Amino acid sequence: MVTSESKPQSRCFALVPCAGTGSRAGTNGPKQYERIAGHPMVWHTLAAFGAVRRISRTLIVVAPGDGFFERNPTSALVVPCGGPTRAASVMNGLYELGRAGATDRDWVLVHDAARCLITPALIDALIDACIADEVGGLLAHKVVDTIKQEEGGRSVATLDREHKWLAQTPQMFRLGVLQQALERAAPHVTDEASAIESLGLKPLLVPNGTQNFKVTYPADFALAEAVLKARLR
Repeated sequence: MVTSESKPQSRCFALVPCAGTGSRAGTNGPKQYERIAGHPMVWHTLAAFGAVRRISRTLIVVAPGDGFFERNPTSALVVPCGGPTRAASVMNGLYELGRAGATDRDWVLVHDAARCLITPALIDALIDACIADEVGGLLAHKVVDTIKQEEGGRSVATLDREHKWLAQTPQMFRLGVLQQALERAAPHVTDEASAIESLGLKPLLVPNGTQNFKVTYPADFALAEAVLKARLR
């Protein structure tokens, strides 16, 4: 007879979608490989996860034909199964994690490669908050600015900011539940939490600051570099 005490502990895996082209960034190639503070952006992201002892393994989803990690070896598992959308890349990555030994009950922390300011402390904080939760959750930042609705470059309405949060990553859910959610909701979702919500579940919001932003536009690179350099002082 298997008791609750003898059941294997759920593990934590990281899944980093890294197959985007970064069309808004104004770079010559995929933005996640642009150098920031002396290293390719994705290197900072992977270093943060590599420093978290509770992460059993990190899987990186790249586009077919992407040779970056062949030229720059990593201890993470790199799989060229990137899809046409972020949701498709995550779906393919979950399948590959299963092939690598992850189970439906294991936790998966999905993190944007371009959120290179993530820290081990933030990852640990998310795990601490979600590891005993029935659903899982995500790092997020409560909206403090006034929100405007735009039409043709002009403000046409002011939206209520009460109970509004900006979703960040990592987003941490059970592998099996996340697969089910993405199969149901993809390709229309832009993050894992919205897929989980489509199942009628309510992800936990884990408060975080503004530094864990996603490098998206040309000006973001200089800001990210300034933050990274300041951390080394």
